[in-house]
Amino acid sequence: MDYLTTWIDNYLGLSLAVQKKIGASLLIVLILWLVRVLILRLVFRKVRDVRNQYHWRKGANYGTFWFGFALIAALWFQAFQSIGTFLGLLSAGLTIALRDLVTGLAGWLFIMWRRPFEVGDRIQIGQDRGDVIDLRVFQFTLLEIGNWVDSDQSTGRIIHIPNGRILSEVMANYSKGFQFIWDEIAVLITFESDWRKAKKILQAVADKHCEQLSQEAEKRVKEAARRYMIFYKTLTPTVYTSVKDSGVLLTIRYLCRPQRRRGSKQAIWEDILEAFAQVPDIDFAYPTIRYYSQAELERGNITQATSPASPG
Repeated sequence: MDYLTTWIDNYLGLSLAVQKKIGASLLIVLILWLVRVLILRLVFRKVRDVRNQYHWRKGANYGTFWFGFALIAALWFQAFQSIGTFLGLLSAGLTIALRDLVTGLAGWLFIMWRRPFEVGDRIQIGQDRGDVIDLRVFQFTLLEIGNWVDSDQSTGRIIHIPNGRILSEVMANYSKGFQFIWDEIAVLITFESDWRKAKKILQAVADKHCEQLSQEAEKRVKEAARRYMIFYKTLTPTVYTSVKDSGVLLTIRYLCRPQRRRGSKQAIWEDILEAFAQVPDIDFAYPTIRYYSQAELERGNITQATSPASPG
């Protein structure tokens, strides 16, 4: 052994101290590799789920790598020999290895401090929307809404979201502050219809369903204005008029509760259908195709076929 170390020192220029550090570094790598293999074998005997096995494998890889890095760095650099520096480097390595958990904890502290949402609120974070049904240290849980279901109704799926996403993604809260949302219903009628009468009917229907909500919303706006720059001049339902290719578009804009969006829209539509059914000079418009015979074209009554057109 002495002959080998002397030969390495003479021909490779590696002193005995450097050779000892290289040997110790290789021994650390070997021991940590064996520890990793042992941990994964014990875990895989108990855990059968592929996803859990994947997370354990990643955690073992990160943990042994950074722990080994800290040990080898302490071995090679005299500046890292103090126990305080070593523990600091070790903690940094563990922080990187467990960064998802650390980020989740930081997100939980932010949620507890700033209160961007609470259990029971309806929120959207990134592409995920739903009602908050649980809040824990590392994740919160949503009862999903939307997706393949219209009008923000529940899909029945439970979504578990890491708390760390609250620090990196845009979040919208349906329930905080104003506690109401604006919704719109578009009603398209033909050009031949009496649009003024139709607009009065729609305004009456909207007032019937939303007047009480408007009064309550006014109180909520005053409360929210103490914390947020929320100012609305008009909270009562309004009917706007515009013109489309197929007819006159009347759009009802009204307030509703987030959880009642589909129910309120259904109630308003049913009243609209019943009211229009009693008025002969108001018809719904829709794109149509009209066909004309060659004889009609030759008589000069029709110059060309039209598409689309409103029924009339």
